[in-house]
Amino acid sequence: MSRRDKDMSPGQKPQLSSQAADTGVTPFRKPRPCPICGRTSVHRWHPFCSRRCADIDLSRWLKGAYAIPVIEEDGSRADEDP
Repeated sequence: MSRRDKDMSPGQKPQLSSQAADTGVTPFRKPRPCPICGRTSVHRWHPFCSRRCADIDLSRWLKGAYAIPVIEEDGSRADEDP
């Protein structure tokens, strides 16, 4: 029995967030902040709060803003045979 179940009286239903109440689905995890603007994320656009923030993130990926920097090595290596 979870802690939340112990705090509720018999027959009382757990209160859902407004997001979960709109869809009729109980969320598995807490809503997290949108990585772009910081507002609460929405299930439809997870992990973002809106299509706008999802599009901003996609634009950043396409422009290469999230590229991992590469350290180029010179052609000579100590472990290679001459």
